[in-house]
Amino acid sequence: MKFGLLALALAHAHISSALILPFKQARRSAPVRRSGLTSVHTVQPPKGIKNIKVFAASGQSSGSNLDLDTVHDLLYMANVTVGGRDYPIQLDTGSSDLWIKGPSSPLPNAEVTTIDYNLTYGIGWAYGHVAYADVEFANIGVKKQAYLDVSSAQNPALSYGAVGILGLGFTSLSTVDALVNRSGADTGRSLLYNLFEDNPSEPNFIAFALQRSTHADNEVEGSFSIGEYEPDYAHVAENPAIPTFPPTSPKRWNILLDALLFPDRSVIPNTTVSGAPGGRAVILLDSGTSYTYAPKEICDEIYANVPGAKYDPSMGQWVVPCSAEISIALQINGQVFPIHPLDVTPAGLVDPSQCVGSFVPQTVSVGSGEFDWLVGDNILRSIYSVYDFGDFDDSGKMGNPYVKLLSLTDANKASVEFHKVRGGAARNDISFTAANVGASDGSTTITLSAKLADTLDKVGKYFPAMLGVVALNALVLLGLIVLGIVFLCKKKKRRSAAPARTPLGRLTPMPMDGQQLSDRGSSRHMYEPVSMALTEDTMMVTSPGFKVFDGDVIRPADRPMSMMPSNSQSSTQPFPVSSSGADAVDDNIFLPPSPAFKSRPRSVA
Repeated sequence: MKFGLLALALAHAHISSALILPFKQARRSAPVRRSGLTSVHTVQPPKGIKNIKVFAASGQSSGSNLDLDTVHDLLYMANVTVGGRDYPIQLDTGSSDLWIKGPSSPLPNAEVTTIDYNLTYGIGWAYGHVAYADVEFANIGVKKQAYLDVSSAQNPALSYGAVGILGLGFTSLSTVDALVNRSGADTGRSLLYNLFEDNPSEPNFIAFALQRSTHADNEVEGSFSIGEYEPDYAHVAENPAIPTFPPTSPKRWNILLDALLFPDRSVIPNTTVSGAPGGRAVILLDSGTSYTYAPKEICDEIYANVPGAKYDPSMGQWVVPCSAEISIALQINGQVFPIHPLDVTPAGLVDPSQCVGSFVPQTVSVGSGEFDWLVGDNILRSIYSVYDFGDFDDSGKMGNPYVKLLSLTDANKASVEFHKVRGGAARNDISFTAANVGASDGSTTITLSAKLADTLDKVGKYFPAMLGVVALNALVLLGLIVLGIVFLCKKKKRRSAAPARTPLGRLTPMPMDGQQLSDRGSSRHMYEPVSMALTEDTMMVTSPGFKVFDGDVIRPADRPMSMMPSNSQSSTQPFPVSSSGADAVDDNIFLPPSPAFKSRPRSVA
């Protein structure tokens, strides 16, 4: 299996703060695997494997070297000057703290605080006190840089010549910064953050170019740079920026993966990360890990259809025939990055004729909900990667971080290189088609620019206050509506309380027109109802019928006619009396009394 140990040393000559550090990669054997989210740990190397000397290199030959044990993983090492003395440390993109275990504790010319802490890794730990010292890295100095002055530690990096670790991640992941913040100070930011803040005119990025060894004894060069690009890959600056996830205030170098591509199909990944868009996977770019750790279904897509491939539970990996060429690519931010087939099935440690899958399946969340894939050097060797912390604006504020990637692998040329090492005939028809990932599971994913993402972040910050104002306005409007309803109800009630006009009863005579009284002779008249409404007089007993008297002329209704006397005479007896005698008098007692004519209401003839 082709893995390497890389050592970097910084030139002490006066150079620009933008620095390119070439390094060499050598063949390694003993497996070292990252555990957790930070550094690496190792298992005991097989007996009989001797140490391999890897020369440190810089712009000028330093004449120094490090004797390092063979390891499976890649270590990036450089010198950092603390308190005027140089210390070799491991460069780690998976962490953000600087800690050093020197010959004595505290280090010379350092100011030690009472804040102590035990940094715990998957395997190993480092205990010490937070201290401050003048630090210089890449020819850039920082006054009173916070670090952890370690008095005791167990860490694999110490076994390979390093005396500490320099984290290249974000300050938000820094334990030292969190400890200092608890004391009320803000002087615990990471070394890289302070380097960029003290030199705002310099670009705020680092870049890695990892090379591949195609032979057991080969040494190849790669590069690590601060603030400038490798000349051969300078056109990476023209590629679009890839936002981190989340776009603002990230803790790690996480980005979104669109799809896993094959020449004949594409696989859309899923995510378990809260807030991540559907149809994307959150991947962590970690230069300190040799393999890529991915969900089981992804690894099965890569190896399950290969003839002769099988999964080895004891190894936790797929075992694949070395002659099997597997062509895959990653689609990130719409860009396609082919992966070299030699890195998809590296040769085994014990039996070089047996190859293993460098995509290691994980049945549980790889990043404990922080990311879905841990992308290691088997992928990064095919890509020139730039990690930009964000540029300073006119107000001195650092912008959002982003990543730029440049593909270094041509699929058809890689096939030639693969079969040159493994035998067989190369292919020349390999191509990948970018997947259409605009929508997934009924949702649409939109990639926002850094400026727009920052604006939306501010809107989200003040959204609760805006929502409160809207709710208050709605409450006021509701109150006005209630008051209006109450007012209308009261007004209606007042109207209903006013005395109503009582309609005339059906037996009430209609008032007479004065003109009709001009001829008030003995013409007949009748009472007319003015209303059919149900009133009190509806239940009055009706007037009885009158008997028919001999010689009298009466109406068919047997009711006597009223007498209208002339102007020349009056009568005290308004009703006619029969001449029948006493019998008639007896019958008259049943007649209703009639008012005097003068007081009687006029009737209509």
